[in-house]
Amino acid sequence: MGLTYQSTRGGEAGVPASMAILKGLAKDGGLFMPTEIPKLDVPMEKLGTMTYQETAYEVMKLFLTDYSPGELKDCIAKAYDSKFDTEEIAPLAKADGAYFLELYHGSTIAFKDMALSILPHLMTTAAKKNQVDKEIVILTATSGDTGKAAMAGFADVPGTRIIVFYPKDGVSKVQELQMRTQKGANTSVVAIHGNFDDAQTGVKKLFGDKSLEALLDSRGFQFSSANSINIGRLVPQIVYYVYAYARLLANEEIADGEQINVVVPTGNFGNILAAYFAKRMGVPVKTLICASNDNKVLYDFFTTGTYDRKRDFILTNSPSMDILISSNLERLIYLSTGCDAGASAALMQDLSEKGSYTVTEDMKAFMSDFAGGFATQEENAATIKRIFDSTGYLIDTHTGVAATVYEAYRAESGDRAKTVIASTASPYKFSDSVMEAIAGPESIRDKDGFEVVDALNSLSGVDVPAAVEEIRHAPIRHNTECDVDKMEEAVKAILGI
Repeated sequence: MGLTYQSTRGGEAGVPASMAILKGLAKDGGLFMPTEIPKLDVPMEKLGTMTYQETAYEVMKLFLTDYSPGELKDCIAKAYDSKFDTEEIAPLAKADGAYFLELYHGSTIAFKDMALSILPHLMTTAAKKNQVDKEIVILTATSGDTGKAAMAGFADVPGTRIIVFYPKDGVSKVQELQMRTQKGANTSVVAIHGNFDDAQTGVKKLFGDKSLEALLDSRGFQFSSANSINIGRLVPQIVYYVYAYARLLANEEIADGEQINVVVPTGNFGNILAAYFAKRMGVPVKTLICASNDNKVLYDFFTTGTYDRKRDFILTNSPSMDILISSNLERLIYLSTGCDAGASAALMQDLSEKGSYTVTEDMKAFMSDFAGGFATQEENAATIKRIFDSTGYLIDTHTGVAATVYEAYRAESGDRAKTVIASTASPYKFSDSVMEAIAGPESIRDKDGFEVVDALNSLSGVDVPAAVEEIRHAPIRHNTECDVDKMEEAVKAILGI
């Protein structure tokens, strides 16, 4: 049977990887977790000689054990191809005393491409394996990047539809245009009158609605998720941390076995959780530094042991991290209870009913691999400017949060371990904020989005990515909006039921 998956809340167990990917969310509202985190079975030195695609196979075969080698290699080959504008897929750039792992070379210029370019292939392969004859309806909430990357991945994939909900005023101009110009007869986008947490909660509610599920079933549809709660998103994200360590070793930047730190700008906790899985698999990671923006719910959690979403929601210039309910944290909570689904479910119930929960001292000790930090918008802008002025290296606002937090962490801890910073989006995805940071507010005054893009290009000399050029003249194809309490009606209208 190989490795199977179980719900963090105890309602399902013994689920093969392909079914866990198809379902997305467990029946009891929990997230699927493997029964164990497998150890890498190829030495790091050998991984250092491999391509990104070969590394992906060595990592993913350990988690997706019911996929045949041929099926998995086929999914990997279709995902990591010319959609990426660099052969390395995830290059490392050395700047400002750290290694920036550039995860934005895919078709939508954000790190979500790393997992969402393979998820449709994993999912359609899984549907065939499990004789699923229904049309798969991908339902996703996005804080800006997931939506576009998921739509790009699923556009015109036979047997699938995708519906994306995003907060109307909570994404950047480029992010919104990328979604609203998306091609594909099976793609739909809905702007909701609310914030990301409203969208995410609304989507979870739709997943849990049994009468809606029965109606869909009778019409030949079934829901699945492309959000980071899907294990088919998490597993591909582990790959780039393994790859980064192997590259540093191959390039003689580190010695074999030397520990590194990893800094990740964090919203939904999936990307940093993947780094933690890489550590558990045997990658020598010392500290996982969780970088938050002004919505510092995770920083407060790692500092106090209490997760409390009862606070003001702040719109920042790093919108993909404007999140108060970090869904993937549930997986770490589950591990920290010793995989006690009952304890995990009780904490999640507290979060849902009371808006907060507090972990035990033992659970807090279990999470001592993590350090938290946060950056204000002003600090973030200052870091982007400082790194650009001193090195010529241009980073976006999310990577700026990570770089700011790393600088503070080094100063406070004295920790001098070599460090990989997850660089999660192209600076052109947030060109207004990046331009304002390096050239002041007057540099963007009275300029439209693309005038700012061109000004940033001439100032920095960094090429404008094809993904941005593409939307410059693309027609708007999606205009649907709805209130938060009308999401179900919007889905039914799109599906014609």
